[in-house]
Amino acid sequence: IKMDLKGAIELLETGDQDCALTALQSFNSQMSHCFTFENEDGQERELCFQHLGELVLGFLNGDLQPSCQVACLETIRILSRDKKCLGPFITCSAMSTLARYAGIAVGEETCPLSENPDLEVIVEALKTICNIVLYNETAQVVSAELQLIKGVAERLKQCRDPIWTYEVRFFDLRLTFQLTALRVDVRAQLAKELHGVSLLGNQLDATLDLCWPDSLETARKGCEGVPSEDLPPLSQQQIELSMEILKILFNITFDTQRHKVDEEEAAEYRHLGAILRHCLMSRTESEQLTEEFHSHTINLLGNLPLPCLDVLLMPKVQPNSIEYMGVNMDAVHMLLEFMERRVDRGHKLKETLIPSLNLLTESSRIHRETRKFLRSKVLPPLRDVMNKPEVGNTLRNKLVRLMTHIDTDVKDCAAEFLFVLCKENVSRFIKYTGYGNAAGLLAARGLLRGGRDSGIYSEDEDSETEEYKEFKARINPITGVVEEDRPDPMEGMTEEQKEYEAMKLVQMFDKLSRSSVIQPMQLDMDGNMKELTTDDLHRLTNNPVLQAENLNNSDEDEA
Repeated sequence: IKMDLKGAIELLETGDQDCALTALQSFNSQMSHCFTFENEDGQERELCFQHLGELVLGFLNGDLQPSCQVACLETIRILSRDKKCLGPFITCSAMSTLARYAGIAVGEETCPLSENPDLEVIVEALKTICNIVLYNETAQVVSAELQLIKGVAERLKQCRDPIWTYEVRFFDLRLTFQLTALRVDVRAQLAKELHGVSLLGNQLDATLDLCWPDSLETARKGCEGVPSEDLPPLSQQQIELSMEILKILFNITFDTQRHKVDEEEAAEYRHLGAILRHCLMSRTESEQLTEEFHSHTINLLGNLPLPCLDVLLMPKVQPNSIEYMGVNMDAVHMLLEFMERRVDRGHKLKETLIPSLNLLTESSRIHRETRKFLRSKVLPPLRDVMNKPEVGNTLRNKLVRLMTHIDTDVKDCAAEFLFVLCKENVSRFIKYTGYGNAAGLLAARGLLRGGRDSGIYSEDEDSETEEYKEFKARINPITGVVEEDRPDPMEGMTEEQKEYEAMKLVQMFDKLSRSSVIQPMQLDMDGNMKELTTDDLHRLTNNPVLQAENLNNSDEDEA
C-alpha cells in the first residue's frame, strides 16, 4: 500500500482534529517499520516530511484529545528516525513542547500531565526526545539549555511510586544516559547539583527490591538469609532497568578516582558499593544477560574510590560462603571467575578483560585479605618447575601468556596484577613469571637490577615447596624453568679466540646500529635502560686482536 503523503498533509492543513487523526493513524501504520525515507524523489519527499512535522507540532501546541496526542507524537517519533527529517524538532520551542508532553519540562507554570498523567503520551514523547537527542547535536545543546535533566531527575525521585510503569522508568533512564554520555556539563550537573550517586543508588535499590539487614549489607525483600546462589533470578525488566542505571552511574563517576572524596561522599559510595556487590552476586534467567549485567557492574566498581571497595568483604560469613582469613570472599571469587572467563574467551581483551583485571589489581593493592586470597588462587606455591611459566592451563599460565600480548594495555595490566600479587617484589615476580616475561614491566619501573617498587606491603616470608628447593639452582631465571644442560659453544677455544668472537659480535651490533636497524641499550647504575651510543661501541671494539683482523678483511662485508 503506497501512502498518499500529500493527501495526508492536505488533511492536516484543514485543521480538523478528526481528519488529522485519520491521516496520522494511516501514516503511522504504513511507516512504522521504516527507518529512513529516501527514494527516487528524495529531496521533494524530504521537504514533505519536514512540512508534515511542522504541521504535527502545530497540532501539539493546541488543545488535543489524548488519542490525537498519541498519534501526533508517534508520527514525530517515526520521522525522528531519519536525521534529515529532524529540522522542525530541534528548536527550543519544539523541544519544549515535547518535554511538556513527556512531563519533564522545567519552569512550566502549569503542566497538563502532572495531576493525571497519560502514560502512553509520556512514553511516546520520551521515545521521540531520545531519538532526536541521539541523532542531533543541536538538540543536545537545546536539551541542556532547557534543563531536561532536572525534569527527569524529579521523576526519578519517585522511583517507588507505582504509578510510573516500567516503560516510563526505562525511557527516563535511557534519556538520562544519553544526556550524560553526550554532554559533559549535564554529567557534572547530575553528579553534583542533583546528587546523582544518591539519586540513582536509590533507583537501583528500588529496582532490585532490596532491604538492609545491616548498614552495608543487602538482601532481597522476602529472601533474607537465603544464600545468593539460591536466590530467584532477576526478571528481564529488572535487569534492563538496572543496566541503564549502572551505565548512567558509570558516566557520572568516571573521574571519581582523580579527586579525594569527603566523608559524606565516601558514605554514599560505600552504600552504592554494597548494592553493586548484590548485583555481582545476582543472576538472570539467561547466562549471556547475566554476563552483560556483571560486566556493567564491574565497570562501575572500577570507578569507586579504592578505600570504599572494602564493602565487598563486609558481609557476614554464611555456611555456604567462601571464607579466607575470617572474611567473606564470595564477591572477590566471583570477580576472579569473571576475569578468567574473559581470558579464556580471548575476544576484544582490551575492552572486556581490563576493567575486571584492574579492579582485582587495585583491590589487591590496598586490601591485604583480598591480595592473599587471590595469590592463593593465582600464584599458589610453585611446584611445576619443568614447564615454562606460560605453558599450561592454570590461571597463572594464562596471565603470563598475556604478559607478551600484542596489545600493550593488556600486557601491562596482566603484568601489573601478577606484580602486585607478588607484593611488588622483583625476585618473587621473576620466580613466578620468568625474567624474559617480566623484563617489560621491570624495565618500565627501573627495577631490572632487582629490589621492590613499593614499601606498602607487610614483610612475610615467601614459602618454597620442596620441588622448588630441589631444582632452584638449575632453574634458568630467563625462562623460569629447569632446562637440560647444553654443550658450551666456546669449549676448546683459547682466550684470544673467545675474545675475538665477542668483539666480532660487538662490531656487528655497531654496524646494525649505524644503519638504524637496531638500537642497542644498556643498564645504568640505577637499573634503568639507556641508549648504547656509537662511542660506547667504539670503546668496546678498540681491541688490538680485532683491529689486526679488520685490516686483513677491510674490503669484506661482515654484516
